[in-house]
Amino acid sequence: MAGTTITIRTDGSIRVEGDFQILDQDGKPFGLGGRTKIGLCRCGYSENKPFCDGAHKRVNFQSPIQAFDLPPAPPAPSVVPPPATKP
Repeated sequence: MAGTTITIRTDGSIRVEGDFQILDQDGKPFGLGGRTKIGLCRCGYSENKPFCDGAHKRVNFQSPIQAFDLPPAPPAPSVVPPPATKP
């Protein structure tokens, strides 16, 4: 989905903005009521998980965030075809 921005906020939520869909583990979408901006809980104390309800402020959640580069992804394992059998 093009045009989606995800911002990890210091001491706060994960902000998702744009054209997106949020699914549960079974692939069922959450009804977002037409919202194009939501906050996802990062502190674990929200009463409305997975959405943020501001609980991080109440519990003094602290998690400084600064962007960094991930190392390169490991190469995919190569698939070796089975040996050919004689007819």
